[in-house]
Amino acid sequence: MNAAALRLTARAKINLYLHVTGRRADGYHLMDSLVCFAELGDELTIAPAEQLSLSVDGPFAPALAGADNLVLRAARLVDAGRGAALHLNKQLPVAAGIGGGSADAAAALTGLARFWQVQLPADSQLLALGADLPVCLADGPRFAGGIGEALEEAPSLPPTALLLANPRRPLPTVDVFRRYAKMSKGEFSQPARWSHAPVDATELADLLRERVNDLTEAAIAQVPEIGELLTAINAAPGCLLARMSGSGASCFGLFASAGAAAKAAASLQVLSPNWWIRATAIAAGGAVAG
Repeated sequence: MNAAALRLTARAKINLYLHVTGRRADGYHLMDSLVCFAELGDELTIAPAEQLSLSVDGPFAPALAGADNLVLRAARLVDAGRGAALHLNKQLPVAAGIGGGSADAAAALTGLARFWQVQLPADSQLLALGADLPVCLADGPRFAGGIGEALEEAPSLPPTALLLANPRRPLPTVDVFRRYAKMSKGEFSQPARWSHAPVDATELADLLRERVNDLTEAAIAQVPEIGELLTAINAAPGCLLARMSGSGASCFGLFASAGAAAKAAASLQVLSPNWWIRATAIAAGGAVAG
């Protein structure tokens, strides 16, 4: 067993666009999405121990009380009969469309494979943890297709500041897709992927404006505050684009500078003190860092 503890950051996953492209016979919807990661994330520490255990703290720890946490489920997939003390500092909202649980699980898989010097489980096992798990193991931006498992490397993204906001309302993915199925009338969209890397944040926003998040209307129907978030972010000085991530309820704004994103975050927090609001940036690497 390694003597030294490991510390990893499980970065927030951002769906820069998300188009629903079809539906499988088993009811699962197919999608096309460009996924990147934020510098912001949860923190996972792995330390030597005789048995496998998990402790959780942080502002969103209460939302995980009594749950079969994805971190432990991931750990069991690579459990080689050895122990480890896992500690998760939960900074990201739960059921928020930014892949917090999947990123945490990816950090556990990556960290324990390194800690125990074992191989990662097969892809078929990983999908049992959720459709976002494969992309959260990626080392950079990816185009995600299928139900999330079909990954293609995406062009590199330019330095771009982000504002992330959530109304502190959990929104389960399954509920959004059920509402979407009732609203879509079987109409599916397929955007054209771009083949070159945008040169700056402004060009990135321009390219993304040609695409959408097809789940937005269905999510707003269940959590109206999402519409308020989008309106507020879009009105912030310097905002290049405002959009919902994943199945919601988190939304993001793109900014050309960190200063503009930070100023917008501070202003929105004053206006809406109960919202979770953070200024960060698109990460150059993948969901797991450290």
